[in-house]
Amino acid sequence: MAYQDILQKKNFIGGEWMSSNNKMAVYDKYSQRLIAEIDLADQAQINLAIQKALAVSKVFKKFSMERRIGIIEKLYTQLQAKAEDFAQLIAAEGGKPISYARSEVYRALDNLKTGIREAYLFTGEQIPIDYLNGKNKTAYTIRQPLGIVLGITPFNFPLNLALHKLIPAIAVGAPIVLKPAPQAPLTLLAFAKLIENTDLPKGAISILITDNENAQILVEDDNIKVFSFTGSDKIGWMLKSLANKKKVLLEMGGNAAAIVDDAINLQRAARKLVYGSFLNAGQICISTQRIYVLEHAYEDFLKYFIEETKKIKSGDVRDQDVINSSMISEKDLLRIKSWIDEAVSQGAKVLYGGNFYDKKSNIFEPTILSQTNNQMKVNREEAFAPVVMIEKVRNFAEAIDLINESRYGLQAGVFTNNLEHIQLAQADLDVGSVIVNDVPGFRIDSMPYGGIKDSGIGKEGARYVMHDYTESKLIVIG
Repeated sequence: MAYQDILQKKNFIGGEWMSSNNKMAVYDKYSQRLIAEIDLADQAQINLAIQKALAVSKVFKKFSMERRIGIIEKLYTQLQAKAEDFAQLIAAEGGKPISYARSEVYRALDNLKTGIREAYLFTGEQIPIDYLNGKNKTAYTIRQPLGIVLGITPFNFPLNLALHKLIPAIAVGAPIVLKPAPQAPLTLLAFAKLIENTDLPKGAISILITDNENAQILVEDDNIKVFSFTGSDKIGWMLKSLANKKKVLLEMGGNAAAIVDDAINLQRAARKLVYGSFLNAGQICISTQRIYVLEHAYEDFLKYFIEETKKIKSGDVRDQDVINSSMISEKDLLRIKSWIDEAVSQGAKVLYGGNFYDKKSNIFEPTILSQTNNQMKVNREEAFAPVVMIEKVRNFAEAIDLINESRYGLQAGVFTNNLEHIQLAQADLDVGSVIVNDVPGFRIDSMPYGGIKDSGIGKEGARYVMHDYTESKLIVIG
């Protein structure tokens, strides 16, 4: 196996590799072969990770900017040298097509470069107080870490979404404890080996593989000052209720929608939206799930969309041309089939797909539905599967209203060359980001990324997370 040299099977606790009596198996999501049996951290090891982070927090926050940047630079150099190994491991444990796994590693490298750039620029501000009793005084702020960060990350981007939490912590000198998803924990453990080869003080970073009960202990611990979660809204809100006085950051996905009007290149829009709907089996929190097309464009757009969907290749994650591969589990495969069947029983129409592609490897067909409504799970909930709804609307305002009916609000795509429509989308769409003439899944890792409503609280992107991990201290000199 190409990734064998980077496999790690123990927990990384405050700079030390530790085993336990409790084991968990991790399988290749396409072949179902065993990749590794890894240790699960017990409660004593979790407490040890927190204690080590506490012990090093005062030292770490006093690291110079130059020293913290040097750590990120060393991580960049090491990851670059092992890029293909990491891509192969991501593909195996996450069921991610290899082309997209390589893209994730490339993005992770860019994320590290962004962290370096933002660390150089991160600063407080000068405060004008030279009036009243502040005459002849100077005031400025500095930013200092709030304390230990807890990061919980999902399976679909096991490297890059973890780095969205890890890099800002290093940049500001905040210790961090990371818990990756049990479905795909090996990538972050492999990255821990790179961490071990840096100048980070022992205790500054721990990576724990543990069960949900022990993860709850982490969330409740008052020594943790910031809790950053990426995952489902159901779990995120539940954990927030346990977080006590911590600052809480939540990125929880949605059922992303796009609007297509009749004043654009419909074939180009269809091509982009097909890719945005079925890439990685739709297991992306901003995967296109709902498309609303103005009625004059509907038939032509639908024809192009089905033509492009037929070109989507499903199959082995290691095939460079595969776009749609394994869902993360049989449970999720069966769930989406039941949602589609339920929608059909309630009046929805299957325009393409709708069934298993390879049940043994948990692959579902790229599926197009129509005549859905927001009472159906496939429309109302986050599908996280290769399924998309395409519906006809009378006008642009109706499309906006349908998008806003969702309890989610992460990102939306708007395909239009009409300035009035762009202005309407900007003003009225209840989402964190409006993407004009591209899919809702567009993302550059440095941008402020995050949603509203049940899609979460706060923004990702190095600069914004660094701000959330720190607090402002005012200095007045007279």
